[in-house]
Amino acid sequence: MTDLSLQKRLAAEVLGVGESRIWIDPNYIDEVADVITRQEIRKLIKDRVIQVKPVHKNSRGRWRKRHEQRKKGRRRGYGKRKGAKTARLDKKEVWVHKIRKIRRYLRYLRNHGIIDRRTYRRLYMLAKGGTFHSLASLKHYMKEKGILKEVR
Repeated sequence: MTDLSLQKRLAAEVLGVGESRIWIDPNYIDEVADVITRQEIRKLIKDRVIQVKPVHKNSRGRWRKRHEQRKKGRRRGYGKRKGAKTARLDKKEVWVHKIRKIRRYLRYLRNHGIIDRRTYRRLYMLAKGGTFHSLASLKHYMKEKGILKEVR
């Protein structure tokens, strides 16, 4: 087979692309092999004997398949996770769940007569201020202060 590296290089320079994107019509290889000037290369480009291959992009097929699996809940195990638990959860949502649990417990204690209204209000405001990190910390606080003798 004839060496067309010179012609490819010249065509790449004329067209302003890489040599790997130059396509030479196999039917005209002998004609192209005789060409040695840029002007002759330009003529062959005009005659569509030498063309530029399109730019190749990354295939999205594998990504699509993975994406569909993730939508089903696959590929989301512990090995795939990075960062702390809070990095994947909305901080506000975590707060809402926590405060609702604490307030529900305080309501239960008040309604069952275990704590009076003043104590309830004081603990409610402390919870609102973020004093308790969890329901367990509220129970620990109540036991420490002697509000509850036996924590439920």
